[in-house]
Amino acid sequence: MTTRPVLANAGAMSQFIAPFEVTSKLSGQTYQCRSAHMWNGSATRHADTIDAKFFVDGEAHVVGLAHTAFVKFREKARRDLTDREASFVAAEYLRERLEEDDIRPLYDVPESEVLRLIELVGIK
Repeated sequence: MTTRPVLANAGAMSQFIAPFEVTSKLSGQTYQCRSAHMWNGSATRHADTIDAKFFVDGEAHVVGLAHTAFVKFREKARRDLTDREASFVAAEYLRERLEEDDIRPLYDVPESEVLRLIELVGIK
């Protein structure tokens, strides 16, 4: 059985994800991405999400991860998803969208997609 370490939840949120590039499969455009921070979306957008803010080519973009996926993950894994792990999930969603030239200021990610990405990223 392969075990994966839990990503340490240490350091500033803006350092959870190193800056990264994404090249669109459609246009070939390369986007420069940088993580900023995370917060509870219910406080700012009245949404049941955990929001991750990224800068894409210097402009702010928010990836809202459905909170219900965090609850389902806790039920299955018997632990909470860390902020760092959630940042990796949000970054992966953003990467997928940018590869398809789907660039917008706000992405609301449904529960099923968050759970798919948790699996894809390899979080146990």
